[in-house]
Amino acid sequence: MRVRIATTALGITTVLLAVPACSTDTTGSKHQTPSFRAGKPAEAVQEPSALSSAALESRLLDPKDLGSGYLPTPERPAQHDDVTVIGCPALSELGGAAATGGTLAFPHKAKADFTYGGSSVEIAEELYSDNAKKLSDGIDRIFDAMAGCPTYQVVAGDTPVDVTSQKLPAPHAGGDERWSLLLTFVTGGRSTVVKQTAIRDGNLLLVVSGSPALVDRHLAKALAKATATS
Repeated sequence: MRVRIATTALGITTVLLAVPACSTDTTGSKHQTPSFRAGKPAEAVQEPSALSSAALESRLLDPKDLGSGYLPTPERPAQHDDVTVIGCPALSELGGAAATGGTLAFPHKAKADFTYGGSSVEIAEELYSDNAKKLSDGIDRIFDAMAGCPTYQVVAGDTPVDVTSQKLPAPHAGGDERWSLLLTFVTGGRSTVVKQTAIRDGNLLLVVSGSPALVDRHLAKALAKATATS
């Protein structure tokens, strides 16, 4: 079965096997280290208003920015089948919606998904805008939760998926704060490796996920377009 990757309503990256989910049950242990994080957390200071979703949409990468071989992936309708997360209380602490397919719970957002080379290799870009401290606290908590569970299991329907989370050095790509993780999903003897990197620049948050090579190739370009001022 093909493994689908989604960023959930609380920002947890989890596995969706053709069917997303809406409930969690977790057990296990938690620990955190900040090695995958860089930058200074936002302070509660006066700042520009959040960008609208329409403004964020115009700052997403498009096929012309990416180059030849990239095709947009149509947005898939939300589904609501059971998912159980085993061995990760850190995800459970973020609430039952942590295993539900969707986007981060910030009010202004935009997202684009692409496949590359006519294959299942994918890259996804998400943009969010809100108060800088809210963005900082929210994404920091999300990455801490994922990093706090080096291994856990997701059961979608009756299909188990083993998940491994590995902290990566935060990229030197600009912005005020940066986070990065490598996630490996194993099901039916097949594995999918996904890199997820987030960068906060002021009141804007960029999240790029997908094939590690594609994330590395397009991260700086995505940040430059997202933060460009007209």
